[in-house]
Amino acid sequence: MKRNLLIGSAFVATIVVLGVGSSVLGRKAQASGIEAPRFEVDPMWPKPLPNHWVVGNTIGVSVDASDHVWIIHRAGSLEPKEIYASTTPPGASCCLPAPPVLEFDQEGNLIGHWGGPGQGYDWPESNHGITVDYKGNVWIGGNGRGPQPKGLPPVEGQVAPAAPFKDNEILKFTQDGKFLMQIGKPGQSKGSNDLQNLKGPAKMFIDRKTNELYVADGYGNKRVIVFDADSGKYKRHWGAYGHKPDDTNLGNYNPDAPIAQQFRSPVHCAELSNDNLLYVCDRVNDRIQVFKPDGTFVKEMIVAKRTLGDGSVWDIAFSKDPQQKYIYLSDGANEKVYIMLRDTLEILTSFGDGGRQPGQFYAVHSIATDSKGNVYTTETYRGQRLQRFNYKGMGTVAKMDQGVLWPAKK
Repeated sequence: MKRNLLIGSAFVATIVVLGVGSSVLGRKAQASGIEAPRFEVDPMWPKPLPNHWVVGNTIGVSVDASDHVWIIHRAGSLEPKEIYASTTPPGASCCLPAPPVLEFDQEGNLIGHWGGPGQGYDWPESNHGITVDYKGNVWIGGNGRGPQPKGLPPVEGQVAPAAPFKDNEILKFTQDGKFLMQIGKPGQSKGSNDLQNLKGPAKMFIDRKTNELYVADGYGNKRVIVFDADSGKYKRHWGAYGHKPDDTNLGNYNPDAPIAQQFRSPVHCAELSNDNLLYVCDRVNDRIQVFKPDGTFVKEMIVAKRTLGDGSVWDIAFSKDPQQKYIYLSDGANEKVYIMLRDTLEILTSFGDGGRQPGQFYAVHSIATDSKGNVYTTETYRGQRLQRFNYKGMGTVAKMDQGVLWPAKK
């Protein structure tokens, strides 16, 4: 009895200490005077889609010069019960897969839609990433695989060989969906030092100063590659730390092992800042690497180092001030968005939590900002949505993890 009383007293004391510690940390954060951008989720944005349309894995978002918001999704990821109306004959009045590419105005109205297979180009087996460049052109990638290799079933306890990546191309369109250019051909990649083909390209960025196209390439390859954005002519490529990329299988990520000298797949983003620094998402290695445009390595930052599986560094967007003082980093494993100082890569705070309500995330995948400073996120897997977080000005950081940014009561 006495022993149980002692254990109980110790437990209560621990809880009190933890509570006091949390309170002290909160007061220290406020006392420090650290400021960061503040946001609230907009639970009414975007508006419902017309035509009984629904979206699947939503794996890309971009904002154009008119502050129109573009997304791309995978209709093929929708479950049969989500699209009863697509059967022949229709099994119900609802629902149908929306076209792959959707464009929204600032009020959340759907104002454009297109995409899918067509003449003259190879539409990806599995869409991935969308970028609207400074000229208004729309670029998409893909990470689809071909059919599974034929053969005997794998030995018990072993993993079956992965199908080769079929999506070895990126596509360029006008904003109304007119095809302009294709770089690479399906199923033709020769690996991370192939100068003609991609291999599971994840995301693109186009530099208005040089008209160069940077590709995070990606799911099959382990590199950044650069092309001329008009001709598609190859310029240069590199791997982690600026090394020549190597396709050796590194095995699973181990946070306690020496830091990997090559990227792990997927290389998930490549974003160029106004001061000419390229920020690359090495997703499964839980790190951002920063380069000069010629591939010279500058620095790196490990984020949530003990994140396994899908990794922590999914996509980044910059704040819209001229200095791009802040980075917004989406983490689809820990289900949050980090707000970081771009110059030091220090994490100031984060927001979000796992779940399906507004302001929560299920595999937050891609992120973008508009001219007003609002943040847009998309969710893959069963998340299947687009969300907007309205910019509410600057404020003191009260705690490291803000959780769900629900609108304040009026």
